[in-house]
Amino acid sequence: MSRSLRQLTMRLFNVREREAPAVLAGLAMFFLLFCGYAMLRPVRETMGIAGGVDNLQWLFTGTFVATLVALPLFGWVAGRARRRHILPWTFGFFALNLVAFALGFQADPQNAWTARAFYIWISVFNMLAISVAWSVLADLMVLGQAKRLFAMMAGGLSFGGLVGPILGALLVGPIGHAGLMLAAAALLVGSIAAALALQRWRDALPDVDAERSAQSRARPIGGNPFAGATTVLRSPFLLGIAAFVLLLASVTTFLYFEQAKLVEATFPDPTRQTQVFGIIDAVVQALALITQFFLTGRIAQRLGVGVLLVAVPVVVAAGFVWLAFAPLFAVFVVVMVARRAGEYALVRPGREMLYTVVPLEAKYKGKNFIDTVVYRGADAVSGWAKALVDMVASQPALAALIGAALALVWGGVGAGLARAQARREQAMERDTARTHSVEGTLARSEAPVRDM
Repeated sequence: MSRSLRQLTMRLFNVREREAPAVLAGLAMFFLLFCGYAMLRPVRETMGIAGGVDNLQWLFTGTFVATLVALPLFGWVAGRARRRHILPWTFGFFALNLVAFALGFQADPQNAWTARAFYIWISVFNMLAISVAWSVLADLMVLGQAKRLFAMMAGGLSFGGLVGPILGALLVGPIGHAGLMLAAAALLVGSIAAALALQRWRDALPDVDAERSAQSRARPIGGNPFAGATTVLRSPFLLGIAAFVLLLASVTTFLYFEQAKLVEATFPDPTRQTQVFGIIDAVVQALALITQFFLTGRIAQRLGVGVLLVAVPVVVAAGFVWLAFAPLFAVFVVVMVARRAGEYALVRPGREMLYTVVPLEAKYKGKNFIDTVVYRGADAVSGWAKALVDMVASQPALAALIGAALALVWGGVGAGLARAQARREQAMERDTARTHSVEGTLARSEAPVRDM
C-alpha cells in the first residue's frame, strides 16, 4: 500500500500510526467471540420459548443465581492469574463448557433440563466473556485511544453478530444444535489467539505507562474474590455506572418479554422462530457495524461521551410510547432494532470508555461485578416486575409506558456519568502534567551533580 493511500485509510478510520495492528487484533477478538455467541443466540431464544413464555422469569432468576455463583470464581481467577492470562483462562473454560453441552445435546436433544441449563449458561457466558474482553481493552489503552478506537474494535462484535446468525441459520439443519456448539467453541479459541496478539502489540510499544507495562501485566491483581462488589460500593462513580446498567437491563427486559410474546403468537413453529430471531440479529448488526466504523469514534471525539450514553435512551423512550398506541409486531421490530443497534454502536462503547478513568481493580473486578451481577440481577427483578404488570393490568400499553419512563431515567443517569467522566479525565490530565513538571524539576536539579 502506498504512503498516500495508507494515510487516507488512517484518516477515514481515524487510526494513528502503529495502532492498526491493535485495531485488527481487537476486531478479530470481538468478531470470533461474538460470531460464536450469535450463532447460538437464536438457539437460546428457541430454548426459552420451549420452556414456556410464562416461565421466562424463572429462567431469568436462574441466570441471576448462576451469576452469583460464577462471579466469585472469576474474582478468584482475576486475583491470582497474571492480568495477561485472565482472558485466555476464562475463555478456555467456556470453550470446554460448550463441548460438554454439545455432547449432552447429541445424547438427548429433547431433554428439557439440558435446554434450560444451556439457556442459563449462555446468558452468563455472554455477559462475562464480553465484559472480560472489554476489561482487557480498558487495561491496555488510554482514554484518547478509547474514544477513537473502541467503537472500531466493537465493530468486531457487530460483524460477528451479522455473520453468526447467518451461519447458525445455514448450519443448524446439517449439523444440529450440538454441531453449532462445537463450532462456537472453536471460534472462542480463535478469540484467545487474537487477545494474545493484542497483548504482544502493547508489549512492543516503548512509551507505555507503569500500569500498562508488560511487567505490570505479568503480575496478578490480587485481592479477594468478592472485591468487585466492595470496589463498586466504595465508589460513587462506579455506583452510577451500576445504576446505568440496571436501567439498561430493565428496559431491555421489558422489550424482551414483548418479543417472546409477539414472536410466539406470530410464528408458532420453533424452526421459523429461530430463523426470525436470526434475521433480526442480522439487521441489527449491519446497522451497528456501519455506525461503529464511521460515526461513533468521531461523535465521541467531537461531542463527548454524553451523546453516546443519552441518544439511545431517548429514542427507546419514544419507541415505547409508539408501542403503547400501536402494539404490532412490525412496530416492535423497529423499536427493538433501534434499541439493540444503538446499544452496540453507541451505548456499549460509551459505557466502556468510562472504565478508562478508574483504578486497575475496578477495570476487572468492579466492572465484571456490574456487567454480570448487576445486569442479571436487574434482569431477574424486572422480569418478575414485568410479569406482575402483565398479570394485574388489562392494558398492555401500561407496560410500554413504564418502559418509556425507565428509558428517560436511564438517559438522565447517562448524562450525569458523562459529566463525572469529564471531571475525572481533567483531574488525570492535571495529575499527569504535575508529575511531568516535578520530574523535569528533579532532572534539572540533579544535572549539576551528574556533571561534577
